[in-house]
Amino acid sequence: MKTKAAILWELNTPWSVEEIELDPPGPGEVLVKIAASGMCHSDEHLVTGDLPFGLPIIGGHEGAGVVQEVGAGVSWLAVGDHVVFGFIPSCGKCASCSRGHQNLCDLGALMGTGRQITDGGSRHHAQGQDLGTMCLLGTFANHTVVNEASCIKIDNDVPLDRACLLGCGVVTGWGSAVYAAETRPGDTVAVVGIGGIGANAIQGAKLAGAKRIVAIDPVEFKREKAMELGATHTAASMTEALPLLQDITWGTMANKVIMTMGVGNGALMAEAMALTAKRGRVVVTNIHPAFEMSATMNLLDLTLMEKQVVGSLFGSGNPRADIPKLIGLYRAGQLDLDGLITKRYPLEGVNEGYQAMRDGKNIRGVLVLD
Repeated sequence: MKTKAAILWELNTPWSVEEIELDPPGPGEVLVKIAASGMCHSDEHLVTGDLPFGLPIIGGHEGAGVVQEVGAGVSWLAVGDHVVFGFIPSCGKCASCSRGHQNLCDLGALMGTGRQITDGGSRHHAQGQDLGTMCLLGTFANHTVVNEASCIKIDNDVPLDRACLLGCGVVTGWGSAVYAAETRPGDTVAVVGIGGIGANAIQGAKLAGAKRIVAIDPVEFKREKAMELGATHTAASMTEALPLLQDITWGTMANKVIMTMGVGNGALMAEAMALTAKRGRVVVTNIHPAFEMSATMNLLDLTLMEKQVVGSLFGSGNPRADIPKLIGLYRAGQLDLDGLITKRYPLEGVNEGYQAMRDGKNIRGVLVLD
């Protein structure tokens, strides 16, 4: 079939919205008509080369839609089912999945290939070339073919333009606070970078019972939005946050510091450690450039104060359990998905949306697709 998609042909160039040829789903795969896709910063990492995935590639990994066709061997999905895509597939069988760490499924090793899990082939083609798909999904498109391992079935009455955000940003941010940071009632939490992930780290910290949540971002609009989502204090930088935390904690500092900047920088780790309390924890969720091999931090501080530095992928969560859980919190009014969306765009507006993100005007832009 023919459909439209946003393709990145070369680094540091705009997304090209054009017609593609899409093959039918193979064994273990489904064809999905995409209703909406979040515009996550990770797709910007494709443009800059910080994520060195193969090109050409269809962008988008934060999507939701309706199943249109089911390939051979798929028994639990049917035409008409509504699904959210998990940006990391989960097989349910590998050592990580069996231990409750679906975010570390062995299938995740294939994400950078952009090819189908079953046979390593491509179902997406344009200009006589095979196309990769971001995180094996390619949600910047009206339709896509994905493996069933990437699908999480949801109730049909959940608004898909909100549900799409659960495919990455919401679970990643919420889980960074709840699972990776292990935020506890009464904690002081600092969140560094208030985009789509940081905004949800704030919501996760609030739901986990944090007493104080300090949102750190240079953009005033984002600091204001952070207060709406549950932050108690704001600062424009980690330098500015240092005396603030000293004051509000009587010098004990933040129990948890969650790094959710657009692009991580190893040179800033010392500042993050300075914000951290004795036996406190720094969670590194933001993507660092793939070839950055150094970080600046005081290792004596790490030892003498028993501080911790941990990484977090997909919020250290289990998307098949956590996405339905978060939908339940949304229905109960305890999780704000509506307020995360700054602006909706058509597929042809993908470059406009990413420019708004670069300019600090969006918490999360969403592509609403025909």
